[in-house]
Amino acid sequence: MTEQEPAQGRAAAVPDGGESLRGDALTSTTDGEPTRLADPDAVDTSLRTPAERSRTFTGILVNTALANITTSYLWFALTFWVYLETRNVIATGVVGGAYMLLIALSSISFGTFVDRYRKLAVMRFAAGFTLVMFVLSGVMFLLTAESSLLDLRQPWFWIFTVVILIGAVVENLRNIALSTTVTILIEPERRANANGLVGMVQGLMFLITSVLSGLSVGLLGMGWTIAVAIVLTALAFAHLLTLRMPEETSVAATDAHGGFDLRGSYAAVLAISGLFALILFSTFNNFIGGVYMALMDPYGLEMFPVELWGIFLAVGSSGFLIGGALISKFGLGANPLRTLLIAVVAMGVLGAVFTLREWAWLYVVGIWLYLTLVPIVEAAEQTVIQQVVPLPRQGRVFGFAMAFESAAAPVTSFLIAPIAQFWIIPYARSADGAARLAPLLGEGTSRGIALVFLIAGLIMVAAALLAFLTPVYRRVSAEYVQAAAEAKATTGSDT
Repeated sequence: MTEQEPAQGRAAAVPDGGESLRGDALTSTTDGEPTRLADPDAVDTSLRTPAERSRTFTGILVNTALANITTSYLWFALTFWVYLETRNVIATGVVGGAYMLLIALSSISFGTFVDRYRKLAVMRFAAGFTLVMFVLSGVMFLLTAESSLLDLRQPWFWIFTVVILIGAVVENLRNIALSTTVTILIEPERRANANGLVGMVQGLMFLITSVLSGLSVGLLGMGWTIAVAIVLTALAFAHLLTLRMPEETSVAATDAHGGFDLRGSYAAVLAISGLFALILFSTFNNFIGGVYMALMDPYGLEMFPVELWGIFLAVGSSGFLIGGALISKFGLGANPLRTLLIAVVAMGVLGAVFTLREWAWLYVVGIWLYLTLVPIVEAAEQTVIQQVVPLPRQGRVFGFAMAFESAAAPVTSFLIAPIAQFWIIPYARSADGAARLAPLLGEGTSRGIALVFLIAGLIMVAAALLAFLTPVYRRVSAEYVQAAAEAKATTGSDT
């Protein structure tokens, strides 16, 4: 079976579409048996030692880091460029919201794709497709007048944005595939630590791109920024072609059907009791994320020049590195779900207070602390899924989770951008509004955005605290502890 051939052979031979495949390939918790995380016919971890597999994972992680940095570099630059040229938060809100909406709409297909094909093949396809899209955006920038590209009333702005956006969205295929490679290459007791390294990669992405995007737009312009992104994307694609993962001897047997297996994705989530609730818990931070998506850059760009905003955003984004490093070192504790909700509560508090005054240090420190917590939330969800979901279904479960969580951000982003632009910001800048808000939020040009952040943060805190009281929280926590104990016992008996 080649890397480009979907895994249909064994599933197609089963009348029920694969549901009666061997229990160690596809299982649920309904029969009370321990869940096997890998298809033994597709994954052979005995070919190399854990240390050798860890080095391969590191190579894949570094390559993904370069690809994500490049994609974010161009995407951040586009956001900065659009706002600086238009001074319109609706434009940044719609652009950011459209990005998250496309991720939500495509993630089910991405997850199905990951389940049906070898993981490296998926990564190579995503890298090649993104390269083509970025090249097209460069051609369009050369052939279209900049004034036309920045005119929101003409189609060229939206076509140009969508081309870059699609290239960035398809890159998320790599992130779903990366989560499944953790299951294949990393020992169960070290997966939380590996997910922490993934969080560090996200932090590195934000840190580097925040600086480079701001400097690039401010000093080089959008044209040269696109050229740099094309070169880096090509280098990442070339490096990916040199990587090998011999443990994946063939595509894991899967019951995935077609290119958009929504039914299978939903069934895979429901097969594990409480898994849907876990995804819902992880969505809490995405609701407030939509507010930040629409308004964080405008707030920063009102406070700093674009070059300095990129640098200060990079300083704040170093929190990603700290959070990921802490997880890599110490893990997530005995109950990752409890850790997740505690982090969400803290994120809500930070989101409510880090713009109470228009102080540069308060904003930057608040971003730093907030982003330190983001890898904890992401790693907790990934660790639970990797522990309780069989490998042949993990792609669709991760895709379903990404779709569900990503849908939250554009809802708030699309809602809050026009509300802030036409009502909240003008009210806060009026004499009456500024006087009313001053006792709570102080004075400054961005008090309207600060009011939005305050309300969103308080809502986030309330939602997470209520989640602690739900029966499903206790059930998911207990099931994870049981699955972890079974995995530990299985690993001990194999050694």
